[in-house]
Amino acid sequence: MLEAALIGAGNRGNDVYGGYALEHPEEIRFVAIAEPDAAKRKRFAELHGVPENRQFVSWQDLMAQPKLCDLLFICSLDRMHYEPTLLALDQGYHVMLEKPMATELEKCIAMVRAAKLRPGKLTVAHVLRYTPFFGKIKELISSGAIGEVVEINLDENVGYWHYAHSYVRGNWANSRESSPMILAKSCHDMDLLVWLSGKKPLRLASFGSLQYFKSENAPEGSAERCLDCPLKHQCPYSAVRQYLGQDTGWPVSVISQDLSSAARVDALRKGPYGRCVYKCDNNVVDHQTVHVEFEGGTIANFTMCGLTHELSREIKIMGTLGIIQGKFESNRIAVHYFGREEELITTPQCPGRHGGGDYGLMEQLIKAEREGKMAADTSAEVSLSSHVMAFAAEESRLTGRVIQLDQFSRLPGSSDGA
Repeated sequence: MLEAALIGAGNRGNDVYGGYALEHPEEIRFVAIAEPDAAKRKRFAELHGVPENRQFVSWQDLMAQPKLCDLLFICSLDRMHYEPTLLALDQGYHVMLEKPMATELEKCIAMVRAAKLRPGKLTVAHVLRYTPFFGKIKELISSGAIGEVVEINLDENVGYWHYAHSYVRGNWANSRESSPMILAKSCHDMDLLVWLSGKKPLRLASFGSLQYFKSENAPEGSAERCLDCPLKHQCPYSAVRQYLGQDTGWPVSVISQDLSSAARVDALRKGPYGRCVYKCDNNVVDHQTVHVEFEGGTIANFTMCGLTHELSREIKIMGTLGIIQGKFESNRIAVHYFGREEELITTPQCPGRHGGGDYGLMEQLIKAEREGKMAADTSAEVSLSSHVMAFAAEESRLTGRVIQLDQFSRLPGSSDGA
């Protein structure tokens, strides 16, 4: 059984990775926790039996100790990834780092260098690679089932309620405090495009903006907070409707440690999740497209939109011998072969979030550690391309330029590579 420590006992750290450990105690257990929120720290420690002398208020306190275990999960806010990761690599931990790696490209490149030169290992949580759905699509492409890939279209429908929760009211609403939307949410998708194409990205262009969630679009008579608003029972973005119902699972579970009705009302009255979506301090885009050219002429088109009725990913891959189409949430894939009957595939429904990707990552992470590999499949070096694309997409969106990726990034392999 492997032992692990956790930095950041929020949704990902506590619910996902902590949840896996509770379900698979024969494989992994958490023996240390660093979390500034006392209630979250206490909850995690009690669930996992973490002794008091291994409960830390800050990641600095945890990292000041001698190496405590095999694995270290870093699930803190985006801007708090860089420093603990480098220290952990120095101490020889196998680090599982939540995406994005860092909020500056230079720091991402430094992490790749560190993972090569320091004793530790570094895996990045690009969980979609570990799903049966995208794994099957990769298998079909690699087998030559649709010939040479010519074009990939990938849509990420964030869902209006999820977008409002995380990217208007929540932790990722303001790029100055977290990171741009294309990095925070969609570096997953950039990674999928690189992985599925199997080719090096050469250049890209991107367009998008914050079009809707701003003050000039606030309905007449709306209040600063939903509890005080005369529209609270009819507005689709009403915090009253979203957080005060019977369901206390995610995302309701995020707004307060105490999920009683009274505590949730208090959270909406005082905290960020009770604010009107038109009157927040958000600045990240609510829609964006990225167009990428790969070696050999393959192109990809990615669209992220927060104004959708459902939370889903849809993909269409066009090849010289056929087309693959699929909807991630339904686990269904259709392969339309040119000149012969189509093939319909249903991939397994797996436990955990992200279509089984979270638990798939955990399985690969544990396997890599036991076998002494440098990382699971999404190492820092592998993950760098997706981050470069995300940073370049934001640069293109802001400047209107087509970005040449080698020049922009100093990718490994170029004269200034990491």
